[in-house]
Amino acid sequence: SPAAGLDLFEGDILLPKNQNGLRDPTRRWTFPIPYILADNLGLNAKGAILYAFEMFRLKSCVDFKPYEGEETYIIFQEFNGCWSMVGDQQTGQNLSIGRGCDYKAIVEHEILHALGFYHEQSRSDRDEYVNIWWDEIISGYGHNFNTYNDSIITDLNNPYDYESLMHYAPFSFNKNENVPTITAKIPAFDDIIGQRLDFSTIDLERLNRMYNCTATHTLLDQCTFENLNICGMIQGTRDDADWTHERGDSPGQEDHTLVGQCKEAGYFMHFNTSSGKTEEAALLESRILYPKRKQQCLQFYYKMTGSPLDRLIVWVKRDDSTGNVRKLVKIDTFQGDNDYGWKIGHVTLREEVKFCYLFQGTRGDPQNSNGGIFLDDITLTETPCPRGVWMVRNFSQVLQSTAKGDMLLSPRFYSSEGYGYGVTLYPHGRNSTSLSGYVGLTFQLYSGENDAILEWPVENRQAIMTIVDNDPDVIQRMSSSMVFTTSKDHTSSAINNSNIWDRPSIVGTYEKSCDCYRSISFGWSTIISHKQLQKRSFVKDDTLVIFVDFEDITHLKKTEVPVTRARRSSSGLILQSHELRTSQEDSRTVTSEEDQPGSLDARPQRHKRSVENTGPLEDHNWPQYFRDPCEPNPCQNEGICVNVKGMASCRCASGHAFFYTGERCQAMQVHGSILGMMIGGAAGTIVLSTAFIYMLSKRMPSQADF
Repeated sequence: SPAAGLDLFEGDILLPKNQNGLRDPTRRWTFPIPYILADNLGLNAKGAILYAFEMFRLKSCVDFKPYEGEETYIIFQEFNGCWSMVGDQQTGQNLSIGRGCDYKAIVEHEILHALGFYHEQSRSDRDEYVNIWWDEIISGYGHNFNTYNDSIITDLNNPYDYESLMHYAPFSFNKNENVPTITAKIPAFDDIIGQRLDFSTIDLERLNRMYNCTATHTLLDQCTFENLNICGMIQGTRDDADWTHERGDSPGQEDHTLVGQCKEAGYFMHFNTSSGKTEEAALLESRILYPKRKQQCLQFYYKMTGSPLDRLIVWVKRDDSTGNVRKLVKIDTFQGDNDYGWKIGHVTLREEVKFCYLFQGTRGDPQNSNGGIFLDDITLTETPCPRGVWMVRNFSQVLQSTAKGDMLLSPRFYSSEGYGYGVTLYPHGRNSTSLSGYVGLTFQLYSGENDAILEWPVENRQAIMTIVDNDPDVIQRMSSSMVFTTSKDHTSSAINNSNIWDRPSIVGTYEKSCDCYRSISFGWSTIISHKQLQKRSFVKDDTLVIFVDFEDITHLKKTEVPVTRARRSSSGLILQSHELRTSQEDSRTVTSEEDQPGSLDARPQRHKRSVENTGPLEDHNWPQYFRDPCEPNPCQNEGICVNVKGMASCRCASGHAFFYTGERCQAMQVHGSILGMMIGGAAGTIVLSTAFIYMLSKRMPSQADF
């Protein structure tokens, strides 16, 4: 551990004297936070970090920028495990995303530490909400469950949060595999504490309160139509008819926001297509919006219960270069069909100046229509739209009619480069897991129309698979997202040790449903529990929504930039080394597995753990390859790592003029006889995260998954 030999708060936090953590305003960041992605990070970790950045930008005023010589910054590196300092150290600081830590929620957890947050169960009122089973804690680790008064940490006047991303999980530091060390006073929360999905509502309240956030960076607009002012949208004045604001609490007329579950609540916009004349239209126009980026994603839910000839058209009205928003451009059209359920729509916009968006409903055949067009839950963000969207209908019936190992294949999607891909859903998990009550999800390539000109094997592409929490407020969504990056080392004995990301027509298996070839699948046997699906809005209108993207991140291979040597700190001049650790490949060699295909059964979930699998570093479920704390060497600047009682201790190099100090020999200082003055560095605060992860599987199947 980089914190070897230190007296740690909560077992993972070093508090210098006279420092109160997040009560100290000098430890709070000014945005945007400069960052460096060191090249010793795996490629997948770099992508996961940038993905987490986007979550902060969407849900808070926190922002990040590439380092350009600033005095304070964060260097993301790969050391042993996942850990962070607490607050802005004002001299530059490390944040470790080690092997097995490259998940959105774990990166978010570490960044929250860097922003000044401690673990939830450290609060002084903790014992009113959870039980600590002291006899079940590993000997010598009880201090991890200490509480601290308000002079050390503050809750920012928020209630205790069982759902916090910063809360310990039930089996943290447990002696016995099946016995928890921390449980909730309200048993229903035992399956919630330690969640690693996303920020909780209270996490965001605290973050935004601490930093006085009044707006986010990438959320432009959202509307559920719950209020009479319909979010400031206006009816067209040159059209033939109007949209109507209706309540969705009657059978057959349920809204999407509340799905008809609340009486006298739950509204949507409706355009009746069963009367009037063919081609009559109604327009609904948003307020004027001011973009900051050059790309936006308009997401909305709609259903069309009238004629298949009915149309829902999305327009944009742009600034005409004179300051007037009047230039109309048609963007996309959605046609009626025989599916009368709520659907999710996505439209990519590329607006750079002020604009508004419009929905046009058009009557296609009133004589043969018995319904109309419904519109609800609009969200406009300055983020890319998902390229793959799969709506699994009648999901409750799917759960009842399937067993462990049964699977459903998604349609084929195409990436921006033209690669065909999809996912496989296991409603009860894959056969390779002993756990029950979980959903599994894996990724595979499909052969497609562009294969002849594409690059094979397809490496350095990051797959992002998301089971969507359909909360109408995008800020409150806690979707389950997992990422991995294709590698030359992903091979399988089932295809003579060939790369599984080679052309599917060569290494794949014929799939009748798409009349194409499907590669071996790669992913997670268990990604989210059935209980978690029920507790939030994952299954809405009895539909499970899955997003999947597949994008090239080769450009992230070389991201490291040199650090300017001279840095100022409150305690004097400190010379920060610009040499970070050498690059390491993000390789996960895959070998044969008799039961199932490619599996990454390393999820930021709460799982049982015994003392035999416990390493010396904080409260993770550490895999066995972390048992040597000096592999890889955490010491910088040619420092020598020594294993001291299972923890890493750095022996720093020294020359005639300069010597290195710090827990990892990261700071270069001048000998007093040379400079004639004391040169010191600000004391750091180190946090090792509560990630609760399993070891990434290095095994692949001996047969294809079909």
